[in-house]
Amino acid sequence: FNGSQCSSLHNSLIFDQKVDNLLPEISPTGNPQPLYPLLAPSPLSPFTITNSTAPKLSGLCTLDFDAIDTMMSITAIDCFTVFAPYLANVVCCPQVEATLMILIGQSSKKTKTLSLNSTHAKHCLSDFDQILTSQGADNSLQQICSISPSNLTEASCPVKDVDRFEKMINTSNILANCGKIDLVNECCQETCQNAISDAAKDLASVSSEFDAMGLQRMSDTSTRVIEDCKSIVFRWLASKLEPLRAKEALRGLANCNLNKVCPLVLPNVQPIAQGCGDEISNHTSCCKAMGNYVSHLQKQSFLTNLQAMNCAASLGKKLQKENITNNVYNLCHITLQHFSLQESGCLLPSLPSDATFDKYSRVSFLCDLNDHISAPWPSISHPAPSSCNKTIRVPALPAATSRQRGLYNDAIMFLVYPMTFILLTIR
Repeated sequence: FNGSQCSSLHNSLIFDQKVDNLLPEISPTGNPQPLYPLLAPSPLSPFTITNSTAPKLSGLCTLDFDAIDTMMSITAIDCFTVFAPYLANVVCCPQVEATLMILIGQSSKKTKTLSLNSTHAKHCLSDFDQILTSQGADNSLQQICSISPSNLTEASCPVKDVDRFEKMINTSNILANCGKIDLVNECCQETCQNAISDAAKDLASVSSEFDAMGLQRMSDTSTRVIEDCKSIVFRWLASKLEPLRAKEALRGLANCNLNKVCPLVLPNVQPIAQGCGDEISNHTSCCKAMGNYVSHLQKQSFLTNLQAMNCAASLGKKLQKENITNNVYNLCHITLQHFSLQESGCLLPSLPSDATFDKYSRVSFLCDLNDHISAPWPSISHPAPSSCNKTIRVPALPAATSRQRGLYNDAIMFLVYPMTFILLTIR
């Protein structure tokens, strides 16, 4: 261990009110001041991931939770009560969505349907929450992840029966392209994504309605219907794969979309424009404004390294619109890590990763620090850098994953003990 930093974190942590306690003041250079370590409780108190009470199930859900018991445990840890709001975008919510798809898919082996009606969906989502909460997950996942019973139905997709699905769709093509996806190249080559989209379009083109003359009405192939049909295709795929393989595929595809955008809310940049105006006549004033600004970004959520690049590009474009043309990232030593949560700006790998739990290290997850890469200042004449452009060096491209820790130059692991937040830096 290279070093450790600790600060108190209560399990009832409120995102807006408590996270400030974990963040040091940002210096005018934009580099956080170090935290001095606090001692963890000694000896450590007994820790368990589960509550003492059994989940209160409705008894009205037809889904087979036993078929994905391992998956439910993984999801509970990924959405552990303390971290769920911070890991929502990158880890928790993608895992929740994948687990629901796998649950319906695996259950379709018995039910022969790839969706639930609205009544069953309400009961099943409640049971889903109860089981996860009993294993340590946050009790407000529906709000955190914007999940509702409608997410378990077929929504606007006209096909939901397994038999009808398999008669209409080239299922061998889906399995060939999505049975085992290439996590490194899928986001750029879109082999599985194209197969999923083609199948969804075929489903969306089916009309289940007929007019008064008995003629089939024109089908609705709007974007909304196609997206709803993609969920049906994902569930069918999850029924044909082992749950862990299905999880790998679904999380990989989800990360392709996650890594394309900046999930942060970027506040008004006027304070930076004021501090960095007049061709940056006062470097100290400018960097203080930048430091104060990024300190607010660090209160929002963990990001992947590729999301951080998108956020740096988005903020840079906002500043350029305010006539700030000088590279203030270089001037103020702003790195990709400044866009993510915590004092060092922990960045998660661009490939899907999960939190882990054992009785010694408790709940932990790996963060890619990647040697403090400078935030890229957007070029006015060139598009933003893309991970699919092989001539551009993107930090921690998916050649390095959480399972290949030796490939990281630098990493951080967060460990959760009762009432204590421990940050360990690993070389």
